[in-house]
Amino acid sequence: MAHPKRRQSSTRRDKRRTHYKIEAPQLAIDKTSGEAHLYHRAHWADGKLYYKGKVVLEKAQEVTE
Repeated sequence: MAHPKRRQSSTRRDKRRTHYKIEAPQLAIDKTSGEAHLYHRAHWADGKLYYKGKVVLEKAQEVTE
């Protein structure tokens, strides 16, 4: 069994234990599309990929002949 040479402080133990608290993700409302999304993440709305309120990518249209 492990036998530590000195005792770790209770402050270190408490910091380690509180580090893993589960929190609800923060949501933001995009001003351009009006969709809710996670902060610092791009999101799809109406076939377009938005990031920081700007269109980054549009979904490709299928060509039918």
